[in-house]
Amino acid sequence: MTTTSAVQNGILYVRLTGDLIGSPDTDQLLQSVNNHLGESLNFCAVDLSEIRYINSTGIGVLVSLLTKFRSRGGEMVLINPAEHPKKMLALTKLNNIFTVAADEAAARQLLTPAAV
Repeated sequence: MTTTSAVQNGILYVRLTGDLIGSPDTDQLLQSVNNHLGESLNFCAVDLSEIRYINSTGIGVLVSLLTKFRSRGGEMVLINPAEHPKKMLALTKLNNIFTVAADEAAARQLLTPAAV
């Protein structure tokens, strides 16, 4: 899995590519997000459109990230989950917990402080 991240207008955007499974990559993702949390960021958008496969460890990472942001009074949005992540979120009923946006513009609108 590869991870790229950028901060724009107080929102951390994370783009994931590949398979979201337990590996050193997920540790790197969590560390990267933790580093950004030190910058007082409370909002995050995670792009899952390029994730081919996600397992229970990957789901756990997403739940952990969501918890980090919500415990700070913020929010996290998933952007356009690919087919397998979408099925896994539905199977685990986590699609009722996560907010999903169709694209980056929709995520930005959901994460503006007035909307949260």
